[in-house]
Amino acid sequence: MSFAKSGLMPALLDNLERLNYTVPTPVQQQAITPILMGKDILAAAQTGTGKTAAFTLPTLQLLLTEGVKVTSNCVRALVLVPTRELAEQVHESMRMYLGDLPLRTAVAYGGVSINPQMMNLRRGVDILVATPGRLLDLYQQNALRFNQMQLLILDEADRMLDLGFAEELNALFALMPRQRQTLLFSATFSGPIRTLAGKLLNDPVRVDVTPKHSAAETVKQHLIVVDKKSKTDLLLHLIASREWGQVLVFVRTRKGAEYLSKKLLAAGVSADAIHGDKTQPARIKALQDFKLGRIQILVATDVAARGLDIEQLPHVVNFDLPTIAQDYVHRVGRTGRAGLTGEAISLVSADEIDELIAIEELLGINIRRMDEPDFYAEHRLPETVLGLGSVRKPKKPKKNKAASAGQIHLGDILSADAPPKVVAIRQVPRLAVPTRHKPKPSDAKPR
Repeated sequence: MSFAKSGLMPALLDNLERLNYTVPTPVQQQAITPILMGKDILAAAQTGTGKTAAFTLPTLQLLLTEGVKVTSNCVRALVLVPTRELAEQVHESMRMYLGDLPLRTAVAYGGVSINPQMMNLRRGVDILVATPGRLLDLYQQNALRFNQMQLLILDEADRMLDLGFAEELNALFALMPRQRQTLLFSATFSGPIRTLAGKLLNDPVRVDVTPKHSAAETVKQHLIVVDKKSKTDLLLHLIASREWGQVLVFVRTRKGAEYLSKKLLAAGVSADAIHGDKTQPARIKALQDFKLGRIQILVATDVAARGLDIEQLPHVVNFDLPTIAQDYVHRVGRTGRAGLTGEAISLVSADEIDELIAIEELLGINIRRMDEPDFYAEHRLPETVLGLGSVRKPKKPKKNKAASAGQIHLGDILSADAPPKVVAIRQVPRLAVPTRHKPKPSDAKPR
């Protein structure tokens, strides 16, 4: 199937041809036509499969062919996303697909001044891409109205709930017109998300193009067992010995991101960090420097796990395993995109066994384990079996029990062929040694 058979208008097809988009992905094949027909959509597809184009292309066409001209402070289509980075990326893709076609777009998120965003809304916007918190701020400051809204699109809705946006979302849904078309796209759909979908969607078309909670087949996954204290040295070794180019490294905490990026810089590796404590301009700069190849390593928390679209990114490293198993899917989904191959390596220490079990249960596979020469872990990972979790504890190094128990082996002395005999050495009780009494000044005898 080609895009020409999807029902898209010639102007959009020309823009896709200019971008060298010829064959739609499975999620695009299944979603575009129902959206053009005005249907609600509940779509599950793994990252890197073209979800953004799947909802953007038909949305552009509907707005170009239907509805009245947008008025001041109004929007006709609203795309809600969980993070600032994803908001920027979706907006950039939207403008790319739109080309010179006459629709106004805008993006709004927190962490930057609200005034320019309010100014953009004064003339009205056909499509607004926004995070929930900032969208509610705009409404509360009378900079935004929903009376002309035709379409609501939620991208990565499960992540919005994970980040604590449930209250803001409920407040926003209450403000929106009930007569609208609603599209839900995400890589994963948990029970709460399906409950939310049941409240928002009207007889939706269900699109599920991949196995539940899976990484793309183009991503080669494995883990290296390593002691926690050796992770930084191992990462530097892998970068040098395997001659890696760009690498996206995920850590668990903001403090960890800053610490690791500074360690990499001290070792002569160009690196930067991106996390929630950084200002939005600093986050944008770090991401742009990475995309343009000005830095080799980008260290990120899970704020960057979704929405980062970096062309031909070859390697993703999980320096720490995520605490939420679903985030592993989104992390490794940053590589192996658009049909390209990629590699996802996790550096796993023994104290991360619970996180590993949760990830393997989610994926339905045991991730292949490896050891790196010169970095053999003293603290081994327990073996895991799907459905059983940890089934056997790793063997600890054997200690010389004989010496600790006051015993010696005489096998080598008696016979080289005979099995060693163990002879107990009688323990000699310690003698109590009286402590010397140092007389106090008052006890001293007069001279």
